[in-house]
Amino acid sequence: MTPARVVSTAVEEGLDIIAVTDHNTAENLPAAVRAGAGITVIPGMELTTAEEVHILALFPDIDAVMRLQDMVYEDLPTTANERILYEQVVVNEKDEVVRFNDRVLMDATGIGVEEAVGIIHGLGGISVACHIDRDAFGILAQLGFIRDSLGFDALEISYRTDRERASRTFAMYSGYPWITSSDAHHVTDIGRAATEFMMKDASFEEIVLALSGRDGRGVRF
Repeated sequence: MTPARVVSTAVEEGLDIIAVTDHNTAENLPAAVRAGAGITVIPGMELTTAEEVHILALFPDIDAVMRLQDMVYEDLPTTANERILYEQVVVNEKDEVVRFNDRVLMDATGIGVEEAVGIIHGLGGISVACHIDRDAFGILAQLGFIRDSLGFDALEISYRTDRERASRTFAMYSGYPWITSSDAHHVTDIGRAATEFMMKDASFEEIVLALSGRDGRGVRF
């Protein structure tokens, strides 16, 4: 799952936009953006809140996600012990290893759900409640409900659940835009699910318009 391989596989799969959202880090994003010729790469992060809820944070630029990373890293211990299950490699756009990340990226941060959404919006980003249909790390599994006051911009349904089943199961949340994604942890996962955005061009700004349903834009999966 190096940045160059992620981008090239996404192009092969016919995708126009991808979001690179590693768990609690954004260190491989600069390489992914530089490698992204022919495809739009949205900078992001899959943030784990204090309640162990996963939230997708999507941003218009790398600077914003790096500011979020600074906040997240304040809560993550630095260690090289056995709690790091796999090598956490930081590479460049040529797939050359630059360094290893020795933080425990699988840990929850000290940032609560409400605070996290506020931070993401404060940095100019989009907040998406991840895989609400999963039995772990989704907001429904962890908290049991989604308050409108949290202000999520969209809800994500995982590749495991089709639209028909999602419509039956989560009808009470039909007022939110819904997206789906591959949630790829291996190159072979890329493209196993995708969302269609009706918009003028492949950009973060147009995604914002599509999620809000403004000016003829829209979203469906």
